[in-house]
Amino acid sequence: MAHILVAEDEPSVGQIVMRALTHYGHEVTLVEDGGAALDALAKAPFDLLLTDIVMPVMDGIALALAVASEYPRLRVLMMTGFAAERQRAHNLDALIHDVISKPFTMDQLRGAVTAALAA
Repeated sequence: MAHILVAEDEPSVGQIVMRALTHYGHEVTLVEDGGAALDALAKAPFDLLLTDIVMPVMDGIALALAVASEYPRLRVLMMTGFAAERQRAHNLDALIHDVISKPFTMDQLRGAVTAALAA
């Protein structure tokens, strides 16, 4: 299927997302922040970046901006549990595919990832 990079600073959320996406047949690399995501992107190609918005070191907004500049063909899907952060992300409509709200179901996650990959 797809090689997906997941940037999520909350270990339990990251593990759940990784297990779900692996279950759906994707290859998943999990990192803890935006800086680690950029390091991973420099080492291997990915089909999708699924990133939390609020993270230490480099948040998801800064990561999306860096990805748009350095990897313009990479699709970006964001996730957040904060309504204000969701609005910040919508200001990046040209750079990201969508924002999914936490908590989400595994079906919602699969639907969002499938839509982002098909875009």
